[in-house]
Amino acid sequence: MFLTNGALFANLLPRYPGLKAELALSNVEFGLVVAAYPSGALLAGLAAAALIRRFWSSRLAVAGTAITSVALFAASFAPNGLLLAAAFALGGAADALTDVAQNSHGLRVQRRFGRSIINGFHAIWSIGAVLGGLMGAAAVALHVPLPLHLGISGVLFTIVAVLAYRWMIPGPEHDDVEVSTAGIRVVQAGTASRGGSAKYVVLLALVLLTVAGSVVEDSGSTWAALYLAGSLDAPQALAAFGFIALVGAQFVGRMLGDRLVDRFGERRVAQAGGLVTALGMGVALLFPSVGGTIAGFAAAGLGIATLVPAALHTADELPGFKPGTAITLVSWLMRLGFLAAPPLVGLLADATSLRVGLIVVPVAGIVAFLCAGVLAGRHRRHE
Repeated sequence: MFLTNGALFANLLPRYPGLKAELALSNVEFGLVVAAYPSGALLAGLAAAALIRRFWSSRLAVAGTAITSVALFAASFAPNGLLLAAAFALGGAADALTDVAQNSHGLRVQRRFGRSIINGFHAIWSIGAVLGGLMGAAAVALHVPLPLHLGISGVLFTIVAVLAYRWMIPGPEHDDVEVSTAGIRVVQAGTASRGGSAKYVVLLALVLLTVAGSVVEDSGSTWAALYLAGSLDAPQALAAFGFIALVGAQFVGRMLGDRLVDRFGERRVAQAGGLVTALGMGVALLFPSVGGTIAGFAAAGLGIATLVPAALHTADELPGFKPGTAITLVSWLMRLGFLAAPPLVGLLADATSLRVGLIVVPVAGIVAFLCAGVLAGRHRRHE
């Protein structure tokens, strides 16, 4: 499920420069169109917890994947920015439901293992994103028509999701999930208050962590190819490797993430990642070049690798919420980063340059470093 979720939308990203040019959209207009995807996610995301309790996370994840495929296929026929935004909104709504459902299901599996494995699931998402990006880059190089390209990818990954369903944990989510000691430590570390507001302080910090990760991820997916091709004159096929480098390095970070978390704790790993993001992309923007920019996006991807998994894990074990509620809230509000980043970067790009607009990436790294203190220290296995 994580693989298909990463691959579906990533197939479209290398087509962004051509799509933007074909519809004659400015940077701001294009940013607003892309923001329709997280807008749809925000509208639908809060329903995820109730839908999971009613239909199970496994079923919701598969259904969301199928609807996302249909929405992206419809986007390939959009004759203008408005209809493209409508298709993106539907895709974003379905993607939000899939995202919460697959993470909820992945954390069910993690509880059975008794140790951190959630970063491994997100590493599979990164593999899917790399696969989708490479498929998109190949489609651009081979001049495959967009409807044919997205039709093939949609059918392929929907079939994969349906086949994966038979190996998922059957039955509804458990209402009696044991709160781990890690979750309790998070609340104590996140705030000195012992009142009822403590959980909301931690929840806010977790939201900021995920927003920081989403801003970096969106900057790579929405603007990397446009910056490399438009500002640095890289060929379109090469420009696709800005995003591919980001998700490729993100995959490496997530493959190593569970071991690092078990050894050093989610807090230290996330803080180090925030610094890597800020320094890596900061240097790339100070000294712009094609190779340096691709390396900068790779550093950013490596830096944010564990942010979202750590925040969702912490939210899932946060005391004081019904099962699925905290993780739904964090996942839902995370979409604010995907919603705000495209038009913000586009506005800065039209007012100054895209290079200036991308300063949001190192800023997000600093935010991640500052908010990571609410995460747990060294992870302990459940007895």
